[in-house]
Amino acid sequence: MKVLLHICCAVCATASIERLREEGNSVSGYFYNPNIHPQSEYLNRLKETEKLAREIGLSLIVGEYRVEHWFGPVKGLEDEPEGGKRCEVCFRLRLSQTCQLARQNGFDGFTTTLTVSPHKNSKTINNIGREIGGPFFLERDFKKKEGFERAMALSKKYGLYHQNYCGCVFSQNKKTGLYTQHKKSEFSGNR
Repeated sequence: MKVLLHICCAVCATASIERLREEGNSVSGYFYNPNIHPQSEYLNRLKETEKLAREIGLSLIVGEYRVEHWFGPVKGLEDEPEGGKRCEVCFRLRLSQTCQLARQNGFDGFTTTLTVSPHKNSKTINNIGREIGGPFFLERDFKKKEGFERAMALSKKYGLYHQNYCGCVFSQNKKTGLYTQHKKSEFSGNR
């Protein structure tokens, strides 16, 4: 099966690609993450994903980095807790784009690395994927069978950068305190 895999970062991609290939799939990656902020963080994650792709012979498609495609849909959800409605909007945005690209380019199905993280609700992600793609979406929970642990081991093997927050400015606030009330209006869709 020819599969398009949405990739959030190189670390999560490692075990997901390995598992899909073990199932006998031909895998191509799609790095589409307008949610990642700041741009320097986006570029770090992209660079690491490109490094991994070269290392393991993965064909990689890089989507546009247009933060307004993310800030617009999440406007009004800035104060949602991590894993709440803002995350659902974010998952839907990225999976919709992945589905569209997969259909346009003759893939047999699509899925995402997002389910490898212990911080992400795989049931929510898979429900959204099914709503968007029906049977075209390959439902997976890559964290099962020690998938996250395998991702950590493989990322160490390949010397990959490991980020400490989901990617969006609002999750960054929870980890670093960088998102302030003053900056809130700056990030609330004025892009």
